Amino acid sequence: MRKSNLGNLIVIGLVFLNVLVWLVFPPINDGSETFLRKYAGEIIGSTNIVLMSISLFLSARPKWAEKYFGGLDKMYVTHRRVSTTAFLLIFAHVLTVPISLTWRLGNYLAVIAFAGIVSIALVSLAPRIPFLNKLTGGTYEGWKNLKKTIGIFFILGFIHSLTVDALNAIIAISWTQIFFVIGTVSYLYTEIFGRFFKKYLPYTVEAVNHPNNSTTEIVMRAKKDSLQNQRAGQFLFVRFPSDRTLDESHPFTISSSPRADLARVTVKASGDFTRALFSTLKPGMDAVLEGPYGLFDYKTGGEKQIWIAGGIGLTPFLSFLRDMDGNLDRDVHFYYCVRHPEEILFLDELESAARKNPRLKLRVRCSSRDGSLTIEHILADVGGDVKGHHVYLCGPLPMTQAFESKFLALGVPRERIHYEEFNFR
Repeated sequence: MRKSNLGNLIVIGLVFLNVLVWLVFPPINDGSETFLRKYAGEIIGSTNIVLMSISLFLSARPKWAEKYFGGLDKMYVTHRRVSTTAFLLIFAHVLTVPISLTWRLGNYLAVIAFAGIVSIALVSLAPRIPFLNKLTGGTYEGWKNLKKTIGIFFILGFIHSLTVDALNAIIAISWTQIFFVIGTVSYLYTEIFGRFFKKYLPYTVEAVNHPNNSTTEIVMRAKKDSLQNQRAGQFLFVRFPSDRTLDESHPFTISSSPRADLARVTVKASGDFTRALFSTLKPGMDAVLEGPYGLFDYKTGGEKQIWIAGGIGLTPFLSFLRDMDGNLDRDVHFYYCVRHPEEILFLDELESAARKNPRLKLRVRCSSRDGSLTIEHILADVGGDVKGHHVYLCGPLPMTQAFESKFLALGVPRERIHYEEFNFR
């Protein structure tokens, strides 16, 4: 079993273990006609608490847990799936438990928790719904601020479970309380206490470059402590507190070498924040960095590799190349794909790296001029067989998914296909 699968297996195991605890240590049958419905509702509700606590724990971004999920990007995929499952179980819980005509405090708390969690979940799953869009102002930062309240509704939901006519199941309820503590501590750490323990590093923007009319290269220098234990291909979270619009923490791949005394990120203007970066960011502004994160590292792969970068997906490969000094010890076929020639970034530097590293075969492809890169082109370049290669992909999600499926069909083991899940919503 791969270590990167262990985190997901533990999540699944905890859900099954929760159900098992409730079955092995059931509540005392009170003889009521609604006992079985209450019992089923307790199991569903406690499972919901387990899942929400895991979701809050993953939101805290514990670096030590990355290796058990395959990187922080994969942790966020698990986070989304766990959160979506918990969201669906809320409705199952509501439909299962019997409705009492005599309302207590717990019933009112349930309504508040239900309305809050459902609203946040719907905004995340369908942000363009008009009346939900008003909750966030239609902005990413508005969504993040709304999402910060999820822990409050989680706490209210658990208090609800203690203040309604609950069944007598001391051991099972005590087990569930463990996850309430985990979720609550994770939430408080993320939103309040983390600033006292987590390493937020102050930097200064030293230079702002525009390699083309839609891309910003940001060069930052540490004021005191710099990024530690960095590996080429990782990413960080950065915000710029000097400007209100840019004071949002966003993830970007580090495009500089870990050995450099400066941190560089290269960003395409494709959303509100990144467009504001292009037009507003100036040298001398403050920056706050958190990281590094991620396990996208060609050095963990084998002797034969295929790299495919689509557009701004070049950035982790830039970090790879900038970390080399003619010492590449693997055979690498590197494909850099863009739509138009004017979108090509750092071409001189890429070609220089190819000259310094004879085992690196660079191919720059413009789809408007050369046609799209196909798996047949790759097969022709590598000798017709890709089964023994490790594949590294970074670019638009449709491109990544398409090449992943084609490499799998050609017999490349799934564990040899590496890519970033760069979606943290």
